[in-house]
Amino acid sequence: MSVLETTTEYVTATVGGQLFGLPIARVQDVFVLDRLTRVPLAAPEIAGVLNLRGRIVTAIDMRRRLGLAPIGEVRKRMAIGIEYRGESYGLIIDSVGEVLNLAESAREPNPVNLDPHLASVSAGVHRLDKQLLVVLDVDRVLDAGNGAMAA
Repeated sequence: MSVLETTTEYVTATVGGQLFGLPIARVQDVFVLDRLTRVPLAAPEIAGVLNLRGRIVTAIDMRRRLGLAPIGEVRKRMAIGIEYRGESYGLIIDSVGEVLNLAESAREPNPVNLDPHLASVSAGVHRLDKQLLVVLDVDRVLDAGNGAMAA
């Protein structure tokens, strides 16, 4: 990377074995889900709501959002907290990774063979040493319900 090259920091997360990167500027916090309350008649990808330090947070099950099978019972489910249109959301993930600082010039458009579910929420990819990092477009993840995602 040259000194003047633009970089973006990503919080990495894994869902269904796929590595995702969320621009760190969009991430408010990472937390363990606790006391999730189901919402009757909500979209299938809405796992429920929870109270996080006085804020009501809508929890989005990223496995369902991506068309993946449920993971089953997990003792400590992790979520990445984000804000969208004045509402707080928690994207439920399988695991959280490290923060990566990647050159914007290295980001590529979605490959033509990228799974359609991934492509629908991707803002491009970074090819890392041993895997593909899909840059998560938070707006597209939450726009899925035509603005009706907030519980």
